[in-house]
Amino acid sequence: MRKLVYYVASTLDGFIAAPDGSYDFFPLEADVVAHLVAAYPQTLPTFAHTQFGIDRPEGRFDTVVMGRGTYDPGLAAGITSPYAHLKQYVFSRSLPPATEPEVEIVAGDPVAFVRELKTRDGKDIWLAGGGQLAGQLLPEVDELILKLNPVVVGSGVPLVVTRDFDPRRFTLVDTRPFDSGVLILRYARSEDGPGSES
Repeated sequence: MRKLVYYVASTLDGFIAAPDGSYDFFPLEADVVAHLVAAYPQTLPTFAHTQFGIDRPEGRFDTVVMGRGTYDPGLAAGITSPYAHLKQYVFSRSLPPATEPEVEIVAGDPVAFVRELKTRDGKDIWLAGGGQLAGQLLPEVDELILKLNPVVVGSGVPLVVTRDFDPRRFTLVDTRPFDSGVLILRYARSEDGPGSES
């Protein structure tokens, strides 16, 4: 079965964007960019592929899911299909149907939709954000990959927003430090269940 992978940049204090949804305060370090181009080229927007020398972005993902807050910055810049090389699902109850064939606006329950999506043939599914959607989909997240940046911001969009206190345990499976101070941490969902003790 396909995995849902929450792959996202985060500050040291657990925020993935500024209060207005912007994320340009994250440094784009050369050593990290080189790693992303080699290991996760599919997570770079299509319009940036030429800039980074990406011809055919192949890897573990063929699908991306995101909330409206993640989709809106590109939309405001006239980019209606930010990841045209992937099938894109945007969860929103207010957006009109997308005009791009590779983008689908989903107004229904994200959990039910992703559970069904996991049963379809294909590669893994990238959860790009934001915090509200990640909070709803937390029970479905199989893997968490954090690009932990050496930045503290104090407030903004949290990594995960849930209505209730709901501990979920993950197991660290890989660590990749960079000279720039960025740390990529890869976690797998613990098989012993939510909130369990080791």
